Amino acid sequence: MRVTNSMINKTSMKNMNTNKISVDALNTQMTTQKKISRPSEDPVIAIRALRLRSQLGEINQYYEKNIPDAESWLDLTSTALENMKTIVTEVYKQCVNGATDTLNEEDRDAILQNLQALRVQIYKEGNADNAGRTIFTGFKTSSQLTFERDEPDTTYQITEKMTFEDIQEKRYYSNQVVLPTDEAGVQAGVDLDDMPDEIVNFRMRLSYGGLTGTDGSTTDIALKYKGANGQENTITATTRSYEQWAEDGFTVGEDETLFIPETGEIILGKNVSESLKGAKADISVEYSKTGFNEGEIRPEHYFDCTNSTDKNNVIEYKKENQEIAYTVSFNQTIVVNTQASDVFDASIGRDIDELTDTVKAAIAAHDKVKKLEEMKEQEQYASPEMQAKLDEWLQAARKEATFMDDNMQKHYGKAVGDFQGYLDTISLAATDVGSKGDRLKLTKSRVSNQQMAFEKLKSTNEDRELSDIIIDFTAAYTAYQASLMASSKANQQTLLNYL
Repeated sequence: MRVTNSMINKTSMKNMNTNKISVDALNTQMTTQKKISRPSEDPVIAIRALRLRSQLGEINQYYEKNIPDAESWLDLTSTALENMKTIVTEVYKQCVNGATDTLNEEDRDAILQNLQALRVQIYKEGNADNAGRTIFTGFKTSSQLTFERDEPDTTYQITEKMTFEDIQEKRYYSNQVVLPTDEAGVQAGVDLDDMPDEIVNFRMRLSYGGLTGTDGSTTDIALKYKGANGQENTITATTRSYEQWAEDGFTVGEDETLFIPETGEIILGKNVSESLKGAKADISVEYSKTGFNEGEIRPEHYFDCTNSTDKNNVIEYKKENQEIAYTVSFNQTIVVNTQASDVFDASIGRDIDELTDTVKAAIAAHDKVKKLEEMKEQEQYASPEMQAKLDEWLQAARKEATFMDDNMQKHYGKAVGDFQGYLDTISLAATDVGSKGDRLKLTKSRVSNQQMAFEKLKSTNEDRELSDIIIDFTAAYTAYQASLMASSKANQQTLLNYL
């Protein structure tokens, strides 16, 4: 076969171009330190790279965003719960102090001031937020747990669920002493029938008091219950103002049910109470409330309710379990939020309010005794007749003070158990949050290891060592230079040189 100069030229050009392509490819690898720059260069590497990058992207999302967000949420929740534990523990201590029978005037004043300060703080912890998202309000992260200011015109229709276990005994006191202001008042004396008296009633307490309209009008309630047989029954409750009920001596018929809007209490007659307890009843109370004070809980976080403040924009809320879950690893999620209704019982604030009222009543009763004793020292009441009348007043006032001290002691004794229960609930929630935090740390460690493993796999699949590229590049460049020299010599001779 005859080999022509043209054939030699074409072959030389082809070989030089092949070597040049190798040099160019290795130069690109040296620049990028990647095995390929286009999928067509090695489809297997390209497919593995897509899969590994996708999985690594997920892992980076978990490790760099989801897990830190979940950690932040759990840390803030833990802090708020610890603060809440501190507050409730302090209330518990005040209850223990109040349950003693050795309290003097200074002790009562100190307990009152402490309770009032703690009442202000009690639900503020529930408004804790994570980057502007309230952490105890479920999906409604843009809403505060409590009202931030007085809202006198805000109206809610509320359905509150209760059980027969919410029926409690409470003591009420009629014929409380009204101090005389002049000699005529002292002279009138105290009728034995008007001496202070203690009445014990059964009651259920709603989560809100002040259930009167802005114009002072009262509201009615719908009271229903289901017994063990599941049949729904209705109880008719008579609405009565607290003042009217006090004038009636805080009495209630055995088959009667009273609703006191000012205090949010449902007073049950003996037979009604025994019937509900015997049926182990689940109770539903529907009522309306207009006007909320700063610091009161927002109904939508605790109850089925309807906000009808704006008649043209009525908002209905359904109480449901609202768990906020973060995906922190492949097929693994963690619930980061704790809902207020599971921790911050709506009764906590009401219990503190009643404790405060109990202390105030004891302080007021002892102030009456002190005032009457001072009146006995005044010259205008120095006559034996006036002294005898003042002794009658003192007898009534001391009886009232004894009642109030006894009521305060018993009330605080009961509150010791109640607040121990609240403290246990908060402690359990704090333990649950801590447990989630520990699991999240383990997951974070595992995801970190996964991230490093996938980074290594990705690098092994895509990257080349620079030293290896330099060796290959040097060899390819040397071959390219050799091909240039060989081609130049081969193409110097032609057929004409031999003619």
